[in-house]
Amino acid sequence: MKKQPNKTQAGTNVEKVKQQNAGAFAEEFASETNAAEVKQQNKQSEANKGNQNQQNKR
Repeated sequence: MKKQPNKTQAGTNVEKVKQQNAGAFAEEFASETNAAEVKQQNKQSEANKGNQNQQNKR
């Protein structure tokens, strides 16, 4: 059997599977992530870093 580029031994199109997987994972993570909550957590983290730096200088 002659090897075909971008195909597995069983004949699966590798590029097509990669595209399907990328779409499925992107939708999964997007639906589970609350962007506003993440932004708030990032702000709080930055504020905490500033407080720690001031304490370390004392």
